Amino acid sequence: MSESHLPINSSRESVASSMSGYLMLAVLVALLVLAVASIAMLAGSNDPAAGTVFATLALIVPLVVVAILIASGFYMIQPNMAAAITLFGSYRGTDRAAGLRWVWPWMAKRRISVRANNVVSEKLKVNDLRGNPIEIATNVVWRVADTAQALYDVDDYKAFVNVQIEAAVRSIGSRYAYDDVEDAEITLRGSHAEVNAELRAELIERLHVAGLTVDECGLTHLAYAPEIAGAMLRRQQAEAVIGARRKLVEGAVSMVEMALAQLSEKNVVELDDERRAAMVSNLMVVLCGERDTQPVVNTGTLYQ
Repeated sequence: MSESHLPINSSRESVASSMSGYLMLAVLVALLVLAVASIAMLAGSNDPAAGTVFATLALIVPLVVVAILIASGFYMIQPNMAAAITLFGSYRGTDRAAGLRWVWPWMAKRRISVRANNVVSEKLKVNDLRGNPIEIATNVVWRVADTAQALYDVDDYKAFVNVQIEAAVRSIGSRYAYDDVEDAEITLRGSHAEVNAELRAELIERLHVAGLTVDECGLTHLAYAPEIAGAMLRRQQAEAVIGARRKLVEGAVSMVEMALAQLSEKNVVELDDERRAAMVSNLMVVLCGERDTQPVVNTGTLYQ
């Protein structure tokens, strides 16, 4: 889906303005040390003047307040995780840097995983291109590509994934026939690479609105529905037998043609139309028969 087809209110991920938490941790430690030193100095004075006490408290109170504010801004990001930063409900960017991070404490953080997720769909009953009910299931590996879209353009992106996987599987299952004995068209059972590639492309198209992408997918279950499985199995067996017979006849005809052509070229024997027809008949019986033939030796003349 191109950017021109995205919804008008579509969010786009941007980089958040955050800082390294380790730097701010050093600042926090320095402020705490300074505050403790000021308190210790005030406590060690035998008879501090009122002005000195007031000045010390005027230094300590801001230090403590600033330290509390700094301490409230820390957050941790694990590898392949991200944090969406918002300010009073307004999206301010996404932080993908792993480790200890820091932002202003009044900015909210919402963590989201950008790791790969694996989903195995349930077995769905779908009518294929020829109207036969089949059972189909798939395995999908997906991940979050745009955190802003995943969090703010759909209500629940994980539930969205499951619904779109089911819709895509039903769509792909209805576009192709389950099987084709002659291998003259793309089928669900015989064209795994083409079907999986088209399923992945459709899923990417469907999930793009939620900022998600699909790394790989493939059918994990494919079978006729139980109510027609027996009948379809017998039909497949019959079609297989017909296909095998067709190949056998085609091969036998080519072998007979080759035998007659070589006999004529080498002048092994001269055959009239009647004997040629008899030889063709005998050769076809030998080549197409399912049982071993018994040879008959002719001890007389060609016509006796």
